[in-house]
Amino acid sequence: MIKTNVGLEDVKQVYDGPVGKLWEMLMGEEIHVGGPKETDVLAQKAGVTGNTRILDVCSALGGPARHLAKRFGCQVTGLDATQTMHEEAILRTKKSNLDNLVDFRLGDALEVPFAEETFDVVWGQDAWCYLTDKKRLIKECHRVLKPGGIIAFTDWLNKKAASVQEQRELLTFMVFPYLETLSGYENLLKDSGFEILEKEDLSDDFTNHILFYQSMLQDLKDTISQNYGTEMFEAAEKGVALWARASQEKKVSRGRIVGRKVTSEQPYH
Repeated sequence: MIKTNVGLEDVKQVYDGPVGKLWEMLMGEEIHVGGPKETDVLAQKAGVTGNTRILDVCSALGGPARHLAKRFGCQVTGLDATQTMHEEAILRTKKSNLDNLVDFRLGDALEVPFAEETFDVVWGQDAWCYLTDKKRLIKECHRVLKPGGIIAFTDWLNKKAASVQEQRELLTFMVFPYLETLSGYENLLKDSGFEILEKEDLSDDFTNHILFYQSMLQDLKDTISQNYGTEMFEAAEKGVALWARASQEKKVSRGRIVGRKVTSEQPYH
């Protein structure tokens, strides 16, 4: 898939505005495909327990962080670059009485503001598609993980090349700089010193969810139009329809990957 000129400031501007609220209306406060159920699946695959210290990279409103802390009693730190999301995450966490387990840091995922070997798990859900340099991201994840630590994430993916115009429209609507492929992520992880424990193409599930969001959007037409204007609704309607078609045609997808930071005592596969 092609690359756009979208950068961090563009993403921050969008999510400081009403777009984040729109996605929360469609996906819930976790703002990723599958909601809490998918968070539980990823947590099981990552081996999360009450003793796990997690870094949630691109944590948005902090929904997954709170869910993990409440369910497992683990310590979670959320990292996000958008001021509005960061402040709202802190507010909701205090209201949930989970601020003893969950904290948030405002910062760039390509320059993770933590020391080496700090976390047991680095976590991400459908958010790394917003980052301009996935290679650098993965290296930062490796750096802050303890030896033998786990990287576990889902993300929206490129699967089969569409026309240049369609690719540009898909990326522009979602404010993505580019989409990685499942095999591309696998190679990035291996090159950075991870062994792959699991990788899964979630194409069919992704299509089903996008079609569900498309239907839900119609149900929310009046609410969105009244609160944010008909122009925003029409743009959302057009963009979600574009993604629905592309997902049905298997041009875009979603994947789940779990890897382990290889130690010197551990053979690399």
